[in-house]
Amino acid sequence: MDGCFDVMHYGHANAMRQAKALGDVLVVGVHSDEEIARHKGPPVMNNEERCMAVRAVKWVDTVVENAPYVCTVEWLDEVGCDFVAHGEDVSLLPDGSDVYGRIKEAGRYRNIKRTEGVSTTDIVGRMLLCTKDHFRTPSAHEGIISSIGRQELVDLSGGDSVTRSPYTSISHFLPTTRKIVQFSERKQPKPNDVIVYMDGAFDLFHAGHVLALWRAKELGTYLIVGVHDDAVVNVHKGLNNPIMNVHERVLSVLACRYVDEVVIGAPWAVSAEIIDTLCISYVVHGSNPVESIVGREADAYEVPRKLGVYHEVDAGSTLHTSELISRILVNRAEFARRNRAKEEREVEYVTRNSETPQQMTHSHQRQAELLLMCCNLHKDRMNNNGCT
Repeated sequence: MDGCFDVMHYGHANAMRQAKALGDVLVVGVHSDEEIARHKGPPVMNNEERCMAVRAVKWVDTVVENAPYVCTVEWLDEVGCDFVAHGEDVSLLPDGSDVYGRIKEAGRYRNIKRTEGVSTTDIVGRMLLCTKDHFRTPSAHEGIISSIGRQELVDLSGGDSVTRSPYTSISHFLPTTRKIVQFSERKQPKPNDVIVYMDGAFDLFHAGHVLALWRAKELGTYLIVGVHDDAVVNVHKGLNNPIMNVHERVLSVLACRYVDEVVIGAPWAVSAEIIDTLCISYVVHGSNPVESIVGREADAYEVPRKLGVYHEVDAGSTLHTSELISRILVNRAEFARRNRAKEEREVEYVTRNSETPQQMTHSHQRQAELLLMCCNLHKDRMNNNGCT
């Protein structure tokens, strides 16, 4: 499997889980910053950050850096792989051709099911939209935190446009217990385990989170991670935080190889009851200060401090979720252009290939039919308005 794996999310992790199930060893190739910029536009995360996030996924056995953007049979042989696995969504070059065209012709391509409800394009769109639509229903008077024109962002992220790619749009993740079970380790702590607890928002799960969890796990043998729910994160972080809703954040944390168990909707403050119930030996937080817009008068770690079980770990990373969001907003025009260009290529590809439905899955065939209907409707509206 290969890819950019920019702004790593649970969709990437789920693809890796499925790919690992197809064979014995999963090798993941990560494209370089230069290759991504050449074919798609600038990545949000640099090569080191992206590779670290991929290595942390528990289904990955080997990571190959600087993998070519266009995979070849020769490259597969060089890294000792029998086939390439990729999701149902198309991966296109700037000229509109299929990245895996040659691999498919050689019979060394395997399809895996796309994880509905998320994509890097979708997440970038959420950051650009600067709303809370992704985790609750906003009021009619809800504001935004950016001066970006809202209609431009709606056009970017799929709200009102009638010409949409079936692969690129703001989508909504539907959590299921089956998906949580698939991601879970499903193992309980043993009587002699040293249990470590670390909590947080873990929004836009990134290399900084990975390093912090790794350091936390080193203090014991069983790591429990508390993931705060959306309301708690929003109260303390404000604005449009969190970008990912609690179910999405939980899956990203569960996919990390250092995590043994997750508390879904963990409270902001760590109580004596939590410590006692979970048999916690260490409560861990990063060395960076606890950030909350409601002030620090209520110390979230007051109880573990008094009990002498509180520890701070230095993750050795300055990367924070706010830094990722800043990268997007500072370069919002370029990322908006990248998202639009990607969608335009996908629309053209689906339209062009809709004449050969036997080459498409049933779901994609139906998506193509709906897309063509929308394209025709859009053209009619443009003609009626006197546009050419």
